[in-house]
Parts: sequence; C-alpha cells; structure tokens
Amino acid sequence: MTSTRALPDGYCVPVHQSLTAPILLAGAPRLATIANGTLAAGLGVGLQLWGVGLVFWIIAQGICVFAARRDPQFTEVLVRHIRHRSYYEC
Repeated sequence: MTSTRALPDGYCVPVHQSLTAPILLAGAPRLATIANGTLAAGLGVGLQLWGVGLVFWIIAQGICVFAARRDPQFTEVLVRHIRHRSYYEC
C-alpha cells in the first residue's frame, strides 16, 4: 500500500532502470561475450579454422544468451561456484 502524502522537496529521487540492469552484449554478459569472441577469433585466425571458429561462436553465444535469459548474472555465479570448494566431498 502506498502513502498518498506528498513528500517534501528533495526527497523524491527517480531510479532509472539502466542503473540496475546488467550490461549485456549481444544478449549475453559482457565477460562471456568477450571470452567467446576471443576463443572464436583464436580458432579462426590462429589455427585458420574459420568454419570451426564461427560454429563455436554461434553455439557458445547461444548457450550464454539462453543462460542470461534465466539469470543475467550467471557468469558471476559460475565464477563463485568454481572458486568455492565443496565441504561435503566423500
């Protein structure tokens, strides 16, 4: 329920959506897009496997876009998951 009282001057601050939205490039997080592009360029230019590099980029970018639609911060979660050790290993 919202209050109908008027606020004094200076107490109403608009929050723009761009301040809270994640930074995405081509629908995927910036870090993942740069990593995909770098690996694809390495395959294409370094090994001269242009077709393999293009196919790799399309598949990897598609997977990252799919994951970003579910959770835009999946790269941060993945990095944290890899860093932390499992305490209940047998």
